[in-house]
Amino acid sequence: MIYTSYTFTLLCLCTIKLGWSLKHGPDPLIPNKPFIIVWNAPTQDCKSKYNVDLDLSLFDIVLNQNETFSGQNITIFYTLMLGFYPYYGDDGTPVHGGIPQNSSLGAHLLKALKDIEFYIPDKNFNRLAVIDWEAWRPLWIRNWDKKEIYRTESEKLVKEHHIDWTPEQVDREAQVEFEQAAQAFMVQTLQLGRILRPRGLWGFYGFPSCYNNNFKNSSFNYTGQCPEVEVQRNDRLKWLWKESTALYPDIYLEKKMKYTDKVLKYVRYRVKEALRVSEEATNDSIPVLPYARVVYTYTMEFLTKDDLIHTIGESAALGVSGIVLWGDHEYSRSESSCRMVKSYIDRILGQYITNVTSAVALCSQNLCSGHGRCARRDADSKAHLHLNPERFRIKPNTGQFGPSFLLQGDIGKEDIAAMAAQFLCNCYSGWEGPQCKKQMGQR
Repeated sequence: MIYTSYTFTLLCLCTIKLGWSLKHGPDPLIPNKPFIIVWNAPTQDCKSKYNVDLDLSLFDIVLNQNETFSGQNITIFYTLMLGFYPYYGDDGTPVHGGIPQNSSLGAHLLKALKDIEFYIPDKNFNRLAVIDWEAWRPLWIRNWDKKEIYRTESEKLVKEHHIDWTPEQVDREAQVEFEQAAQAFMVQTLQLGRILRPRGLWGFYGFPSCYNNNFKNSSFNYTGQCPEVEVQRNDRLKWLWKESTALYPDIYLEKKMKYTDKVLKYVRYRVKEALRVSEEATNDSIPVLPYARVVYTYTMEFLTKDDLIHTIGESAALGVSGIVLWGDHEYSRSESSCRMVKSYIDRILGQYITNVTSAVALCSQNLCSGHGRCARRDADSKAHLHLNPERFRIKPNTGQFGPSFLLQGDIGKEDIAAMAAQFLCNCYSGWEGPQCKKQMGQR
């Protein structure tokens, strides 16, 4: 594997400390697969309507039966799919009370119970359960622009009950009432999901966020770092991280970022913030699975190879559990779009996925005894988990059976030494030590 131009012995390197602490890491979501890639796009029409077979399962991409948004591997609960989520429509019409403090939490939970049992009938469901609520944010200060309506309507509600209060009193009370109700809706919905499907990986899409979107401002040097105030605000959401059993930040790329050095900075700090939150959430870290797209947002223009490395590769090197590749119906809107997706998978994406997932697995096996996941020693280094092209070949499978790509080659001692120079082990539960060889409780 290629990591740096220098190597050290494995023995001495295992004592080097990482720039940030690592607790026990999340166990692999699939046995022996420390890094998975989830395909979450409704592309079944490509086969049924246009006879274009994407054959995604051969790329170690986990998909639902019929490639739908809900199923045995991943279920996304959109706005109208889970309970009575309160929000305002685009025309300002309140739905289910509009604001959480004006809605019945009890009625919501009763409906949510039925919805969870309908969309996830398997009581032993142990995959991704993602709640996608984007109308409002649980922290008052983060409801700006189109979300400002949740603040103004909250203030109106307080004024109705306290007509003699000053604007400052109204604002303070409105904030308290909104945040308490928002927290109750989110926490108790997660708790219900965990009670009904306790093995599911429950979390909210887009949380945590880093709010490092100021790459659009060309008047200053973009660092990608999360504003300190936003890190502090994320710390105020510890109640959310404590109840979540997975985190699903997004690392979608806008087209204007293409061919710039901003992509790597943007993704790196968003993933690092999610990992920070994950470590502080509970005694052991919870899985982080960033949401990514294989196209730039609002286009059907596919990511460059460099931007695949900056999204999938960067996330893998930082030590997340996997990535969710989200897509919409544009992928299967026509035979042409289906063939575009298939071509990208066959020519670029499939090979890169095979490369990264194989490299992560080899690192786990050789550095962590198969009992841990590799993560960069220095989170800001340029090290990636890629196969050494001098020792490995990824070739298309021309036969009728087996995976679409065949991996040929063996890892060498110099690869393991190079790996150890740049990566350390984040042990799974029950294991400890620099190489995760020791079972906890053993002398």
